[in-house]
Amino acid sequence: MSELIQRTDANGVATLTLSRATSYNSLSMALMTVLIDQLNLLDEDISVRVVVIKGDGKGFCAGHDLKEMLDSGEESFYECTFDTCSQMMQRIVSLSVPVIAQVHGVATAAGCQLVASCDLAYAAESARFGTPGVNIGLFCSTPMVALSRAVSQKHSMELLLTGELINAVRAEQMGLVNKVIADSDLDAYVDGVATLIASKSRKTLAIGKKAFYEQKELPLADAYARCSRVMTENIMIDDAKEGIDAFISKRAPTWKHC
Repeated sequence: MSELIQRTDANGVATLTLSRATSYNSLSMALMTVLIDQLNLLDEDISVRVVVIKGDGKGFCAGHDLKEMLDSGEESFYECTFDTCSQMMQRIVSLSVPVIAQVHGVATAAGCQLVASCDLAYAAESARFGTPGVNIGLFCSTPMVALSRAVSQKHSMELLLTGELINAVRAEQMGLVNKVIADSDLDAYVDGVATLIASKSRKTLAIGKKAFYEQKELPLADAYARCSRVMTENIMIDDAKEGIDAFISKRAPTWKHC
C-alpha cells in the first residue's frame, strides 16, 4: 500500500484513508493515481462489499494540489490532472460496491466533488463544504459535474457562484450529505452503516448500484423498461433465490455473492 493512501479491512468494509494530512489531503497526481489503482483492486475483491473514503489529519480533502499545478505551469499537466480526477470520480460511480464518504474538516473544490461522487456521505458537525474556485479565478467546472448531479440546480449554482463555505447542516439540507453526526461519533456511525450494507449480497448491491445510475439518465418509460429487465435478471441469480427462500422460511440468508 502506498503511503498516500492507507487501507484497512473489517467485516466486508474496506476503508481508504487519504494520507496527505499536511496538505489537507489535496489531490496530487500521485494520490489520484493510487486511489484509482486501489478502486480497481477493490472492484475485483469479492470479500469487499462496501468502501469508505476518509481523510487523515484535520480535514477530508481540500481539492487539487494547487502548488503542484503552479510548479508545473504546463497546459499538458493541467489537462492530465483534470482528466485523471474525472476518471477517478467516474471510477467511484462505476465501482460494483457502494462507496461512502466520511467527512470531517473541509471538503472543498475537488474534495467537495469527491463527496458528491460517492453513493453516500456522512459528515461531522464541524465539517465545511464549498467550491471556492471562483474566489481565485478558477471556476470549479469539473466539481460542478458531480455537484449538479447530487443537489438541485439552484443549490449547485449558489455554491459555485458565491465560493462561500457552508456548514454540515446546510450540506444535509441541500442533499449533499445524508446525515450530520457529532464529531466524536462519526467513526462509529459510519462503521455501523457500512457494516449493515456489507451484510447484504455483493452481487445484489452491484446490480442495484449499476441500475440506479443507468436509469437516472433515461426518460421515465425507458427507465421503467430498463429496471423491469434488471429485476428479471436479478431474481434469477442464486442470492435472490436464497434470500426469498430465507424470508419465507424466517431464517437468515447465507449469501454466495453470485
